[in-house]
Amino acid sequence: MEIADPVGAVLNGKNPELWTVAPDATVFEAIELMAAKNIGALLVVDGKRLHGIVSERDYTRKIVLQGRSSKTTQVRSIMTKEVICAQPSDSVETCIHVMSQSGIRHLPVIEGDDVTGIVSLGDLVRWIMSAQSVRIHQLEHYIAGTYPA
Repeated sequence: MEIADPVGAVLNGKNPELWTVAPDATVFEAIELMAAKNIGALLVVDGKRLHGIVSERDYTRKIVLQGRSSKTTQVRSIMTKEVICAQPSDSVETCIHVMSQSGIRHLPVIEGDDVTGIVSLGDLVRWIMSAQSVRIHQLEHYIAGTYPA
């Protein structure tokens, strides 16, 4: 595990289920699904086509703070339409940089026209922490002289 590893490797270590919502679903239905699956964002898809992404942040800023009803508002009216995406070959480091610069916490991973998954900032941080843990373990064994030749 390295920061230079492709984000596709991170996806391979995650649950392969991809949770999505239709653009005409209500915001309430989307939030209900996010709560049930303990996730912070859903991809908005119609068939296989990615239309946007909706997050808890969209809900709080575009429903709660504006006094709108989540039970009557459609996801399409609050989703982020210009979705920033990664390729499976993009490095973990590149993805963290893109997410930091863009102020986003969820990054869909696209290969061609297909969505292969989504990574969160937390997923990437856990990946880096695991890589650092492995490196520390290797260095400790090297220093102690017990590292295999």
